[in-house]
Amino acid sequence: MRVVRILPNLPVADISDAKGFYTDFLGLSTEAFNLGWVARYTSPDPDVAVQLVSGDASAPEDSVISVQVDDVDAAYAEAQRLGYEIVHPLTTEPWGVRRFFVRAPDGNVINVAAHRS
Repeated sequence: MRVVRILPNLPVADISDAKGFYTDFLGLSTEAFNLGWVARYTSPDPDVAVQLVSGDASAPEDSVISVQVDDVDAAYAEAQRLGYEIVHPLTTEPWGVRRFFVRAPDGNVINVAAHRS
């Protein structure tokens, strides 16, 4: 497994209310996607991005970061082999990602995902 990208997931009460700060003040004016409960805003450089999360639609907990990997199935198998707590099982979500949530030893919940090709 190789990590492709890591994005912060910032908890917000309401994405619409929070959007202006990140788009107007910070200049992350491109809305890469918005599912209502999670939205990604980027600058013209897509590596400069933040995700706002008001509550995950299918997982029991919110994650602090999203880690995009090239092989999510291998990452899942490795997390299980190492005995890490799986918070949300490996799932192909309707919005186009295959993902699972794992709890790091420090307690943080990490969203490990790959986009379907």
